[in-house]
Amino acid sequence: MSKSLGLIEACSLIQSKKLQPKELLADCSKQADALEPTLKAFLVRDSLEQMSQKSHTGPLEGIPVAVKDIIATKEFVTTNGSPIYKDQIPKEDAPIIRKISALGGVIFGKTVTTEFAWRHPGPTTNPWNSEHTPGGSSSGSAAAVGAGIVPLALGSQTQGSIVRPAAFCGVVGFKASFGAVPRDGAHPLSGSLDHIGFFTRSVDDAAYALLMLKNDDLAEEDSIILPDFTVDIHQGISAYKAPKIAVLRTPFDHMVSGEQMDALQLSVQRLRAAGATVEELSIPQEYWDAIVDMNLIMDCEAAVIHQDHLKHHDDLLSTHIKDLADRGLKHSAPAYINALQKQKKLRKTIASFFKQYDAFLSVPASGEAPKGLTSTGDPIFCALWSFLGVPSITVPLTKSSNGLPLGIQLIGAYTEDAKLLSVAKFAESAFKN
Repeated sequence: MSKSLGLIEACSLIQSKKLQPKELLADCSKQADALEPTLKAFLVRDSLEQMSQKSHTGPLEGIPVAVKDIIATKEFVTTNGSPIYKDQIPKEDAPIIRKISALGGVIFGKTVTTEFAWRHPGPTTNPWNSEHTPGGSSSGSAAAVGAGIVPLALGSQTQGSIVRPAAFCGVVGFKASFGAVPRDGAHPLSGSLDHIGFFTRSVDDAAYALLMLKNDDLAEEDSIILPDFTVDIHQGISAYKAPKIAVLRTPFDHMVSGEQMDALQLSVQRLRAAGATVEELSIPQEYWDAIVDMNLIMDCEAAVIHQDHLKHHDDLLSTHIKDLADRGLKHSAPAYINALQKQKKLRKTIASFFKQYDAFLSVPASGEAPKGLTSTGDPIFCALWSFLGVPSITVPLTKSSNGLPLGIQLIGAYTEDAKLLSVAKFAESAFKN
């Protein structure tokens, strides 16, 4: 596994003229050339010559960014992981791509996604063991950062498609508050649940990515503007001092492997040793029951999104998409409206628990990355936080007996993304001691 540069380390070296952008881009391309035959993280990549020409002065000068293949890019094919769009070249870049380019960053390539960011997997393998899944749906983005190819990749999460694959690939995966990062130009899976987020090698890198790429206007539907915060290019984000953390008990804990549960306990020990207060917490059952409402919303919205695909390209859709849309057609309009109202209510009421705790602590998945490439794992431990739209992040911690990464998940209050990242920086430091 390569010891490659992280995002702010690379930015710092380039801005101080100690590293030329072309050197970084050449190293990343060389790493991709060596690993791609097995990893299969990219659908398409740009040439070193083209990337060098596109790099320009800015906070992200010369930084190669991998982009999940549901996000529109006018210079690359955007297939959405479906043969229906195998030749699609969008006329315009998505707003977040324009933002990256304006800041001096370059698009390194498009990364493999599951079909329409749902369950049908692509060919990408786990960078730690190619017999295991990298997770999904942001499979290629997680693997590209995990393999040390790029320091930053874009992904999306509707249930658990950033936090879970990041945990499987041993990197930091961060999903900001709902609406905080531009979503226009990304093919939707469920507009009421979709988030755009980041894969990086450290919490500092995730914080810097959010600072650079968060919304700075309300042009998009459901967008929000997070309060400004500080990320020093040399020191990163400040670690939270002695946070109070609630380790959650869930109705799904029986699904957690012994090694993942040991990892969770190890994290509690190290957090306490570093000065954190960690207490157990059980939140009311109505929150966990709301995952049913989340699935109902996704079913209904997917049925609308894919109605033309079903009508004109039925033979090119997997059974996963067909089943999803079929379920959506069976729900009633009042049931859909009730589910949206419950989402709005619970997003508001969960705030009372974050007045008592700085963050929640949970597992990001039931265990190590499952063996095989036909399934990307179960998103159940991430689902509630996507439904509520609160920020969540996974931080690598240890390895399983099979040498695969195991991490933890931290969850914060809605719009308090900077605080969550600060708590995660504290945890990351505690885990290294």
